[in-house]
Amino acid sequence: MRIIGGKYRGKKLISPMSEKIRPTSDKAREALFNILRSRLGSDFGGLKLIDVFAGSGAFGLEAISQGFAEVVLVDIDPTDLQKNVALFANEKNKIGIVKADATKKLLLDKKFDVLFMDAPYHKNLTEKALIALKDLLNKQALCLIEVCHDEICNLPDGYETVDERKYGQAKVLIAKVTC
Repeated sequence: MRIIGGKYRGKKLISPMSEKIRPTSDKAREALFNILRSRLGSDFGGLKLIDVFAGSGAFGLEAISQGFAEVVLVDIDPTDLQKNVALFANEKNKIGIVKADATKKLLLDKKFDVLFMDAPYHKNLTEKALIALKDLLNKQALCLIEVCHDEICNLPDGYETVDERKYGQAKVLIAKVTC
């Protein structure tokens, strides 16, 4: 696992120790950041991203490398992601870690422009988390929601699917917050 672009391109990340963590592939991350650029422009400097079910933290740390102003990583067990965050000591003021169940309402004092979510496959956590996170997202926030390719994910009220992509076993729903 490595950072695929930006300031820290090529930086190696520590692979997760837990078999429960399934990092988004380098290829899929690269494609998703290309999608972000096409929809948001190439300057991420004013944007905040929340990475939910963050696992290793690879997606959020990629966002830091590619210029996001701030990233918050949320996971019920942040052990693995803390090791990778420690590799970015120069960026510690831009990275927050929240140990929490993402299906429960999070009490954070900020709103986010981009959501990346990669819940464990086939556990019915995605919809619950989207409901719990809604108040943390700016109107028109862009959401990248990874599910298994054969999983059906009905977005709750307030979200609208704008695109869908497949990467191996993963399907990514690209959605916007509508209200």
